[in-house]
Amino acid sequence: MPNTILIGMQWGDEGKGKDVDILSEQHDVVVRYQGGGNAGHTVVIGDKKYALHLIPSGILRGKLNIIGNNVVVNPFNLLKEINDLENNGIKVTPENLRISEKTHVTLLYHVRLDEATGKKVGTTGRGIGPTYKDKIERTGIRMCDLSDSKGLEEKVMKNLEVVNPILNCNGSPALSLEEVMEGLPEAAEKITPFIQPNIGSLILKHIGSLLYEGAQGTLLDIDHGTYPFVTSSNPTIGGAFAGTGVYIPFDHIIGIMKAYTTRVGNGPFPTEQENKLGEKLRKKGGEFGTTTGRPRRCGWLDLFAAKYSVMTNGINEISLTKLDVLDEEETIKVCVGYELNGKEIEFDDFSPSRMHEYIPIYKELSGWNKDITDSRNQEDLPENAINYIKFIEDYLKVSVVRVGVGQRRDQTVECFE
Repeated sequence: MPNTILIGMQWGDEGKGKDVDILSEQHDVVVRYQGGGNAGHTVVIGDKKYALHLIPSGILRGKLNIIGNNVVVNPFNLLKEINDLENNGIKVTPENLRISEKTHVTLLYHVRLDEATGKKVGTTGRGIGPTYKDKIERTGIRMCDLSDSKGLEEKVMKNLEVVNPILNCNGSPALSLEEVMEGLPEAAEKITPFIQPNIGSLILKHIGSLLYEGAQGTLLDIDHGTYPFVTSSNPTIGGAFAGTGVYIPFDHIIGIMKAYTTRVGNGPFPTEQENKLGEKLRKKGGEFGTTTGRPRRCGWLDLFAAKYSVMTNGINEISLTKLDVLDEEETIKVCVGYELNGKEIEFDDFSPSRMHEYIPIYKELSGWNKDITDSRNQEDLPENAINYIKFIEDYLKVSVVRVGVGQRRDQTVECFE
């Protein structure tokens, strides 16, 4: 079996949960390599909807799931997610879930810091950024620290000496050691059996049947995205290696993107439609955050930015999701370039940091005006829907191998040719 990685090509929310669920059937191990509980993967199986934030989607298939060292984990949220899954008949045990001992832990003061300081960027307020900040400053708390209660308290106290003045300056009350530690020893006791000292060794035992899933998307990458309106980690392919500590030769580097574009929070979005069309896409596509419930900003597909994602990750296959959301559009616009100061820019000059200045150049394609949610093969799709897919393939020079035509697992056109 192959080694596969699934990478978001846009600003996240591309539908990775469903695709990982489908792909995990063909793999033995599913690895989450970055991000935190700010990400949400939704999987619909029959009439049940599962919202996963930290645990890899392979848990729904009974596979071995690994949380890598560049994921940040709120222990209380993790235990709630485990409990929710078990209440829905999904077993979560140390046999099917392993967490790197190097994974950093999100605590109450990280959440409070995010709530107090993260509004400008439009964060989810889940404490993700402050947790990564502590990691870089070498003051972070990791999974391996949870079993040493005395040492843990000392580290928390030290961090509160830095955190509390910042909270006070932002109009938030200071936190006590007792507040931060409340329930933490009990949570640590429950999580400890899941902790793996050397996940790299465990991963290499399963080489040839690995599926890596990232959170967020390329345009939110801390280095390669629309900085500073980005996440705090690397959803791009480089993050897969840093987030696990081992190199894996991937056979399938699958880029996943919607048939249109969405974004949550602040930051540039050249093809955004702040009009009735944007509202229509939001309503028809159910564009509200899995984690926060926030409405997503919606707009036309941006192939110029997608080309950048292909380049950044070495994408060799594409999964196109939510094609059915465009069913009712007479004409569909696709961004094929940008203008800056009245001149069309070359791809060599594309800069995510200047996306707020770009004016999109559109190509208009004919819609298909037909419900495609029952399509299961290429032959079931209307000619104009096929033309839309072919246009994407020709522009990006990458084959579309899967097309999503609805939320459910079975609402998929596989092996598009």
